[in-house]
Amino acid sequence: MSATSLFRKSPLLVCLLSSAAFVATPAFAQEGTTAAAAVVDDLGDILVTAQKRTENLQSVPISIQAFGTEKLNQLQVKEFGDVVRFLPSVTLQTAGPGFTQVYFRGVASGENANHSTSLPTVGVYLDEQPITTIQGALDIHAYDLARVEALAGPQGTLYGASSMAGTIRIITNKPDSSKFYGAVDGEINTVADGGVGGVLQGFVNAPLGDRAAIRTVAWYRKDAGFIDNQQGCRTYPTSGIEQCNDALAKENYNDVDTYGGRIALGIDLDDDWTITPAIMGQIQNANGSFTQQSNLPRQTTEQYNPEVSKDRWFQAALTVEGAIGNWDVTYAGAYLKRKVETESDYSDYAYFYDALFGYGAYFTDNNDELVSPNQYIKGIDRYTKQSHELRIASPASERLRFIGGLFFQRQTHNIEQNYIIDNIADAITVTGTDSNIWLTKQFRVDRDYAAFGQMSFDFTEKLTGTAGLRVYRFKNSLEGFFGYSAGFSSRTGEAACFGPAVVEGSPCTNVDKTTSGTGTIGKLNLTYTINDDALVYATWSSGFRPGGVNRRGTLDPYDADKLNNFELGWKTSWADRRLRFNGAIYQQNWDGVQLSFLGANGLTEVRNAGKARIRGIEADIGWRENGLTLSAGGSFNDAKLTRDFCKIANVDFDCTVPADNELLAPTGSRLPVTARFNFNSVARYEWDISEWQAHVQGAVVHVGSRLSDVRPDVAALEGDLPAYTTADFSIGASNDRFSVELFATNLFNANGLLNRSFQCGEGVCGDPEDVTASGGISYSAITRPRLIGLKFGAKF
Repeated sequence: MSATSLFRKSPLLVCLLSSAAFVATPAFAQEGTTAAAAVVDDLGDILVTAQKRTENLQSVPISIQAFGTEKLNQLQVKEFGDVVRFLPSVTLQTAGPGFTQVYFRGVASGENANHSTSLPTVGVYLDEQPITTIQGALDIHAYDLARVEALAGPQGTLYGASSMAGTIRIITNKPDSSKFYGAVDGEINTVADGGVGGVLQGFVNAPLGDRAAIRTVAWYRKDAGFIDNQQGCRTYPTSGIEQCNDALAKENYNDVDTYGGRIALGIDLDDDWTITPAIMGQIQNANGSFTQQSNLPRQTTEQYNPEVSKDRWFQAALTVEGAIGNWDVTYAGAYLKRKVETESDYSDYAYFYDALFGYGAYFTDNNDELVSPNQYIKGIDRYTKQSHELRIASPASERLRFIGGLFFQRQTHNIEQNYIIDNIADAITVTGTDSNIWLTKQFRVDRDYAAFGQMSFDFTEKLTGTAGLRVYRFKNSLEGFFGYSAGFSSRTGEAACFGPAVVEGSPCTNVDKTTSGTGTIGKLNLTYTINDDALVYATWSSGFRPGGVNRRGTLDPYDADKLNNFELGWKTSWADRRLRFNGAIYQQNWDGVQLSFLGANGLTEVRNAGKARIRGIEADIGWRENGLTLSAGGSFNDAKLTRDFCKIANVDFDCTVPADNELLAPTGSRLPVTARFNFNSVARYEWDISEWQAHVQGAVVHVGSRLSDVRPDVAALEGDLPAYTTADFSIGASNDRFSVELFATNLFNANGLLNRSFQCGEGVCGDPEDVTASGGISYSAITRPRLIGLKFGAKF
């Protein structure tokens, strides 16, 4: 890809950089200054705001990892998933761009992220505002970030719903009124057995007088494809109709284009009050499938219908910071709007159901002639999210310190999923659609209200106690339609409707449910500061995830689940702070676990299935000496059910009651998705060459084996996700104005499996090479193959 094509596809970036070049004077160009937004002192300490106060990371009695601006660049971080690789307590599960779930410390039950099921267990924040939408986090391009903070364990007291297992905070660089500066950065890369990609991005920070500044950021990224959609044909057994994919066969067909921007305005109203309005938006167009097929060569699949995702979102935010007397006051509000359009191949489902049950015989046209049972999905998901928080904080220098406030958020999800079989008869088409065999058209609303407070008291100069409390209320609803036409099913879909349409685009209403709940969560902490370089702490903290609605009419809503965390931790510096060693040992008790699984007719069901226990340890160590920096981090989690998981939940966890109940997973079953052991290490050496500083760096990331499902029989059927290890390498140089770097990620081209899905024949997936009716097809999302790239940058 040429630089010309990059500019052609990113007009916003062209305008930004052109205006920057026009207004940059020689005096400014000599400055070569970048934003120091991730504040770092001479010892490399990062100042964080994890507790909603600015504090030194080494002084915060929380298990937290933070990466500043330079570190993010050194680790080749371009997107959310790149950060997670270097967080050993965090696991990422993805089906492609924009469809990512994040888990902390083994708190995962195998959720399938269905639109009508559980909220995430990890909260993701952009600056002060939560951005976790109902089906997961936004896939934000990582550029001009001050830092990323990862807070392990329940953060419910200060961060509330869906921060049950942890919180990730993405913090942008703020407008700076002290001087004019900016940067332009580019990259060109190639993927092993794939295509060519690249990045072009830049920012400009411009003062608007002594008390105001504007910061403008723009980016374009081309992620090259690496999955081949091979040519193939299949014959549907009932009709004998053949389907071929010649028009869709293509090499490297899963490429992605991402472009967007951010504008923030900082205004100091006076010495005490500052307002920062900001708007950020991104468009991400992804083609193809991001999974490889089990019975085909590596990085190969065979899909028969288009697979496309178009993800567009923007967020407008306002932060007001000030003081009343010597108390700090902060308001943070935001409005997020997101629209995701998808096309998905569903022909495997059509083929196997036809082969097994002769379903193809039901699909005829208006002349009663058989049509191809080929099925595909066209979806439109529309999200909105608004959040408001008002808090106050007493002076941080006082012996008794308090922070507290009020919080409200409302998020909506307008769900539209069209399951289409072309040319079917009007009698079996869902009313109001062109050729839908199934329609999901629902409107979901999740509301959260909370009041919170946290108080710290210094009993002595060395001993500090902290207590926190959050009182919450949630109210979540789901209404609309799902199912077949009345002409295709006499029991479900339109036949089950009990009222006229309340959601536009639906034929009638067969689901209208609301659930709500109130409760409290808390935190207690004792921190003992041994000296300026060492502290130890003990913490009990709790978090929650709101309950929700099961759309199947016969099922009750599911309740909130809660996590209680008992933790002992330490933070230490040694050898004149050249060596650091931090860690934590913990036990987490998970009550009312929300477990989701596919029930009858392929509908996801959620049950408060039981209890689980996670015991673990996490630690990180770092050393800096004469240009050499070494760091490593690791985690071990032993996560198990402590009560039987029954198909029908009951307070006694008795899987024999009622008579049609059954045991799905016994006590002691290992929780899925997350590895017992994760590890990463980074080594970097820097040295001077005249006016340049050169560097060489290597990094290793190891992810242990994982189960795909908590149910032992299903996990055995699907098989483990095996352990994998990736290695990265880079070499480059920079001075006050320019930088250049040659890098490689996944240097040895490991084929790590991130998650797996199946379409089975006869309910059996034992032989993934057998794609007949008695076998099945397995798909695995994989790590990006080896990527080699050249980066270049200029500051002004």
